[in-house]
Amino acid sequence: MHLSSVRVALAAVLALVLGLAAASPSPPHHVARRSFFKLQCKGIYDASIFARLDRICDDCYNLFRDPSLYNLCRKDCFTTDYFKGCVEVLQETDQLELFKTYIKQLHGADPGI
Repeated sequence: MHLSSVRVALAAVLALVLGLAAASPSPPHHVARRSFFKLQCKGIYDASIFARLDRICDDCYNLFRDPSLYNLCRKDCFTTDYFKGCVEVLQETDQLELFKTYIKQLHGADPGI
């Protein structure tokens, strides 16, 4: 193998490794925080709580493949009936009280769902 071939191979491996490192499976912290404010959440931001509630809407979207449902589920900081409907469809009603406390922390008020 020639020296130039080795350099090309090393460059390809380096590019692959850097590409994999950049392709993080979870959004960067600042993106999630931006979504927090975009959804009109006025409470205390907690990344793990936000991610858990967002996961409900994401799973609901994956079930129905309707982008508007995803947005309606998240609307007004997870306080719509669509969020509650997704919880029911995903059969996580046993977690509803916990989700309400999470929403209260993020929303800054009683969720009313």
